[in-house]
Amino acid sequence: MLDQMTFSGDLWLSPGPGGWTFVTLPLESADQIRFVTGGQKTKSWGMIKVKATIGSSTWRTTIWPDKASGSFLLPVKAAVRRAEKVSAGDRVEVDMTVLAGPDV
Repeated sequence: MLDQMTFSGDLWLSPGPGGWTFVTLPLESADQIRFVTGGQKTKSWGMIKVKATIGSSTWRTTIWPDKASGSFLLPVKAAVRRAEKVSAGDRVEVDMTVLAGPDV
């Protein structure tokens, strides 16, 4: 099952250990993902496989459910941030495809 979406969001740095950098998905995108996946948890802790693109950088990762926002968090790797010359506080446009199923 595949579903594609495009959205904009601000990069932010997690205050927790590890210094993860995320984009919080808009609520409309979160609702679309829940519809596409039927609300099922396709990975541990409700994580869902995706392919994301910012600028010319594309990578596979998982989005994480976020109780605080009611949405999902997209982790953005350091290599992507370096390649695209973006950092926490910058607004980015993300093209994302939800990946589900045994062949993905």
